[in-house]
Amino acid sequence: MADIRTVLFDLDGTLIDSIALILESFRHVESTHGLTPRSDEEWLCGVGTPLTSQFATWKDERGTMEAFLATYREFNLAHHDRMVRAFPGVVDAVHELRAAGLATGVVTSKQRSSALRGLRLVGLDGAMDVLVGADDVVNPKPHPEPVERAVRLLGADLATTIYVGDSIHDLQSGRRAGVLTGAALWGPFVRSQLEIGQPDFWLEQPGEIARLLSATRSAPDGV
Repeated sequence: MADIRTVLFDLDGTLIDSIALILESFRHVESTHGLTPRSDEEWLCGVGTPLTSQFATWKDERGTMEAFLATYREFNLAHHDRMVRAFPGVVDAVHELRAAGLATGVVTSKQRSSALRGLRLVGLDGAMDVLVGADDVVNPKPHPEPVERAVRLLGADLATTIYVGDSIHDLQSGRRAGVLTGAALWGPFVRSQLEIGQPDFWLEQPGEIARLLSATRSAPDGV
């Protein structure tokens, strides 16, 4: 197995624990616009894809989508700093990778400005060499374009890059781009929900990423 030299991360549910805020934001849109309520599980199925995809069911008249997005973002930003935090061990894990000389980046379905806010809040904005947001690509996850763009911007090698994410959309995007994939099991999804994504590695805790790197570097050729 080739050495891992680049680690790309999803943001929500992988680096930052923002799931409660995301669900509250969706509920606020439902109540504000009189939408038929969805369960948490239904909303979570779309986590990792752009908001436009999640609201597509109700885009039935001019201006509807813009109204949904505005309502969601206004509520989300108003409560962001109070409800968002880094997952335990994530910040240390990222800094450990940086100290080892690896390139790091974020590939998210959030808008760039919102993603930067989350990274700044948890102190990781200076620890990423690249950020690819929804407004940086034409085709969002699970299309490979976001991961491919990050790899290209870094001048990285697909074979020595891993994309770590918590959703099936992350795993599919990474596999389609041709990089290794790691399933982050500290997020909102359990192993059985992610198995269809066929990740190369299962990661129970953020600290396991550094141990994974050590294992790949110590493995004999052909293993």
